[in-house]
Amino acid sequence: MMQNDNGNTLLALLTGAAIGAAIGILYAPDKGIETRHKIKRKVEDTSHEIAERVSHAKDELTKTANEQKDAFDKKLDEAISTMSYKADDIIAKLEQKLEDLKAKNAQLHK
Repeated sequence: MMQNDNGNTLLALLTGAAIGAAIGILYAPDKGIETRHKIKRKVEDTSHEIAERVSHAKDELTKTANEQKDAFDKKLDEAISTMSYKADDIIAKLEQKLEDLKAKNAQLHK
């Protein structure tokens, strides 16, 4: 959710910057062709900047997702290890109880 808010904020800032630059260029005292060239360059620069930021955001999201996956895998392994240890302990206790019952049963049959 926070990543989405950051993306929306980034998009709003870039859009505002592009609009502000376009308005500034339109009000500058240049010839029409020069103004169009400035607008075209600014659009290209802004497009390139947006592409870089989107790529960076994608890389960061991928990194975060991989880190979360690794953390989950580690916790899962720890849980399985703990459960396995407990299961071995329970089995050992049950085997001991079975031996005790066999011994008592053998005494009753004498």
